[in-house]
Amino acid sequence: MNNIVPHTFEVSRASRNSMKGHKSFVIWFTGLSGSGKSTLANMVEQQLFEKGIHTFSLDGDNIRGGLNNNLGFSREDREENLRRIAEVAKLFVDSGSVVIASFISPLQSDRDFIREIIGEEDFIEVFVNTPLKICEKRDVKGLYRKARAGEIKNFTGIDAPYEPPATPTIEIRTDQEEARVSVERILNLLEKELEITK
Repeated sequence: MNNIVPHTFEVSRASRNSMKGHKSFVIWFTGLSGSGKSTLANMVEQQLFEKGIHTFSLDGDNIRGGLNNNLGFSREDREENLRRIAEVAKLFVDSGSVVIASFISPLQSDRDFIREIIGEEDFIEVFVNTPLKICEKRDVKGLYRKARAGEIKNFTGIDAPYEPPATPTIEIRTDQEEARVSVERILNLLEKELEITK
């Protein structure tokens, strides 16, 4: 690390933001598996894209299938998985993009670390607060069934903890409101953050 000297590029993040006509930041969706994180993230990105906002989505499955395919699900590997994701998200923010990240990220300490890497001013936390019983009922990928059968160990919500965010930027209850209403609330929040100039 002592031999690494960061290069200063002529094109800055501010210049990219100015060219694209909006600010860049990370919208981080956290919640249990099956809570609806990816569905909401996808809907939010579609709406932003249609408004001409430069976006990029990061999701657990596509990251683990490529960049992080050498990591398992031990506590250490999960921490490294999230560290890499946070660093990638930060690069995309520097590129001028609004990053939509959807990850369980179960521990407060993990999310604090992610926030530290990305920067407090660039981190919007969306807590998709869906009760475990509803997530299990949905069980889109069949993971809860496997976890209950002992086929998957250290599964969040079953034999590994999920710590709800203490002060999320916004909390979504998918068991109490329709997805379109949740998305509208998120977009209303983002409107002032984007500072659209074009």
